[in-house]
Amino acid sequence: MTIRNRLIWLFVGLVAFILLAVLGSAFLLQRDYGQREFRQRLRDRAEVAAYIFLEKDELRSAAFQVFQKRFQQTLTEEIIQIYDAQGEVRFVREDARLEVPPDVLARIVAGSEEYFTDGPREAVGFFYHDNQGSFVVVAGAENVYGHARLQSLATIMASVFVLSLLLIYGAGRVFADRALAPIAAINDQMERISAHDLHLRVAEGLSGHKKDELSRLAHTFNRLLDRLEAGFEAQRAFVRYASHELRTPLAASIGEAQLALARDREPAAYRTALRDLLADLTQLNALLNHLLELAQAEAPLPEHDACIRVDELLAEACAAVEPAQRPRLQVHTGRLPTEPEQLELTGNRALLGRALSNLLENALKYSAPQPVLVSLEYEPGQVLLRIQDHGIGIAEADLPQVFQPFFRAANARPVAGHGVGLALARRIIERHGGRLDLSSRLGQGTTVQMRLPTA
Repeated sequence: MTIRNRLIWLFVGLVAFILLAVLGSAFLLQRDYGQREFRQRLRDRAEVAAYIFLEKDELRSAAFQVFQKRFQQTLTEEIIQIYDAQGEVRFVREDARLEVPPDVLARIVAGSEEYFTDGPREAVGFFYHDNQGSFVVVAGAENVYGHARLQSLATIMASVFVLSLLLIYGAGRVFADRALAPIAAINDQMERISAHDLHLRVAEGLSGHKKDELSRLAHTFNRLLDRLEAGFEAQRAFVRYASHELRTPLAASIGEAQLALARDREPAAYRTALRDLLADLTQLNALLNHLLELAQAEAPLPEHDACIRVDELLAEACAAVEPAQRPRLQVHTGRLPTEPEQLELTGNRALLGRALSNLLENALKYSAPQPVLVSLEYEPGQVLLRIQDHGIGIAEADLPQVFQPFFRAANARPVAGHGVGLALARRIIERHGGRLDLSSRLGQGTTVQMRLPTA
C-alpha cells in the first residue's frame, strides 16, 4: 500500500474512531436520560392513581373531576395495581395484571422503591401511606415513544456517521494529495539526476516552508549530491592525473630502451641508458607506491587500534628523514601535559607515520635550503602539530586544489614529485578523527597544522 493510501485510511480510521466514540456516548446518555424520564413518569402515574383511588372519598365531586381530567392521562399499555399491607389486590387499573416477583413485593413492603420489568413493560413499585392504612402501589407501561425516539436517534446517528466517513475520506484524499505533492515533485526531480547530471539539484522549499521536514530532506539530498559530485570529480581527476603521471615514466622508459636498441653502442652508452631507465622505473615505482598508499588510506581501520604516543611518532618520522636533510629540522615543544599518557592516541601507527613523513618531506623539499620548524603542543583532548617552512609557497588560486591527488601547483612542477603527499596525509588524519589545515603565501612559505584527538 502506498504512503498516500496509508495516510488516507489512517486519517479516516482515526476520525471514525473519535466520531463513533462521540456519537456512541451521546446515544448512551440519551438512552439513560429517556429511561430515567420514563421511570419518573411511571412513578408520577402511580402516585396519581393512588391518590385518586385512596383520596376519592375525601374530595368534593367537582374538585375530583378537575384533578382526574388534568392528571389521569394513561401511558401506553399502562397497568396500575394497588395492594394492601397483606398483599391483597385492592385496585387494578386495567384487566391485564403485572406479575410482581415475590421478592420484589417483599422489598417494597419493607419500604424500598423498586424498578423491574415484566415482559415489554417497565414497572415501579413503592409503599404508600394513607389515613386508611399502608398500601403497595405498582405501575407499569411500555416505553413506546422512548424506544421510537432512540431508534430514530440511532438511525440519524448512523446516517451522520456514514456521511461523515464519506466526507472524511474525500477530505483525506485532498489532504494526502496536498501533503505528498512536494514529495512527488522531489521524486520527479531526483529521477532526472544521473551520473552525468550530478550538477543538478533538488529544489528546496517546495512545501512552502523552508524549515520543515521536506525542506530538510531536500537539503540533505543536495548535500549528498555535493559530496557525490565532488567524489566523481575527484575520481575523474585522479584517473586523469594518474594516467598522465604513469604515462610519463613509461614513455621515457620505452624511449630509452628503443634508443639503446636502435644501434650497437659502447658499453658506457648502455650503462648510461640503463641508469636513465632505472631512474624512470624508480619514479614509476614511487608513483605506484603512492597509489597503493592512497588505496590503503581508504580501507577500513583495524578494529583494535594501537596506542600511539604522538611525541614518539614525531621522533620516528624525523629519524626517517634522509640524514643530509635532518639538520634542517628544528623541533620545538610547547605546552605539554604532566602525564605522558595524555599524549597517547589510538589508530594505525604505520598510516599516521606515513602522513607525518609526507608532510615533513614536502616541507624539506620545497623550502631547501631553509630550515623547517616543527612544534608539538598539547591542548585538552587533542594534540597540535605544526610544520612551518620558508620555501616557495603556494599561490592563493591553487590553495583550494592542493589536497586533490596528483595536483601540483605551477611553481612546484620543477621539483620532482607526484602531488600525492598532501592528499594522502589529509585522508589519513581525517580517518583518525583529526583535522589538517594549510596556509601559505607565494614566495613566503607554507604552514601545515595537524590536530589529532587523544585517547
